[in-house]
Amino acid sequence: MKTNPGRFFEDYRLGEVIPHAVPRTLSGGERALYHALYPARHAIYSSDQFAQSCGLPGSPIDDLAAFHTVFGKTVPDISLNAIANLGYAEGRWLQPVYPGNTLRAESTVIGLKENSSGTSGVVYVRTRGFNQDDEPVLEYVRWVMVRKGRLDAPAPAAVVPQLASVVVPEALVMPRRLDFTRYDFALAGERHRWGDYTVGEQIDHVDGVTVEEAEHMLATRLWQNTAKVHFDATVRADGKRLIYGGHIISLARALSFNGLANAQMIVALNAGAHANPCFAGDTVRAWSEVLDRAETTAPGVGAVRLRLVATRGAAFDLRGADGKYLPEVLLDLDYWALMPL
Repeated sequence: MKTNPGRFFEDYRLGEVIPHAVPRTLSGGERALYHALYPARHAIYSSDQFAQSCGLPGSPIDDLAAFHTVFGKTVPDISLNAIANLGYAEGRWLQPVYPGNTLRAESTVIGLKENSSGTSGVVYVRTRGFNQDDEPVLEYVRWVMVRKGRLDAPAPAAVVPQLASVVVPEALVMPRRLDFTRYDFALAGERHRWGDYTVGEQIDHVDGVTVEEAEHMLATRLWQNTAKVHFDATVRADGKRLIYGGHIISLARALSFNGLANAQMIVALNAGAHANPCFAGDTVRAWSEVLDRAETTAPGVGAVRLRLVATRGAAFDLRGADGKYLPEVLLDLDYWALMPL
């Protein structure tokens, strides 16, 4: 058999290291298409001159575009037969990615737990992305519910890794030579700086975007994400193609520009949950909550910890009386971003 049906839950082994095909060289084309798919306007990813004024050699590829590229590499080996991508933790961007860089990925299986139904299980992996010089550019943990291919396959010993609830500020990696002491607030689009945000503050990002089938399919193909639930309408019982969760992350992040234009660079992913599925025709809105602030070692640069929520419903509604996510909530993401002091 020369074709690959993808891995099933029983095919994973604890401690296994999985190198992922195929390396991907990124160019300005990825940036242009990313900005065409999402209303992305953060200045450091839009202008070489602005990025250079902040100490960088030029404008990097959007941090989430780099994330999606690495994530897409893992799909054929990790989530081709997934039922759902359940969560993220311990994510860190270790250095910017620039046009011309080539990214590859590898994952290590760090946890396995069969579900009580006996028809699926949860696979935990730590994924690292590397550039053409074998330097790590990002890392993260995610866990995925994966179907079993053989229902009589014995369950492995359950191992659920202990994961940090937050990346501590001391572990945040500052991009080399990043300097916000000459930051141009007018060109960035807003005057609000690190000191203007308070812990507990909530921000309604106001705007909404209706998700179209065509843009979702284009985005998923751009990142070479081959998960069947995103392409094949016969995989799900309802006959719908599930919108790729990364599409919602990028959409919500782009919408957050209105109120967080100066939250320029994502440097850590503390936690994330795709709370409910999204389908074409849904209108997505976003709101944020300030969870924490921290100083950094980079001149003029502060870190702000943010909760980013994508929803089909009203701003600031998150959970019901039962403690569960409301059905309108699509994404609950906890991340650190860099902002001028």
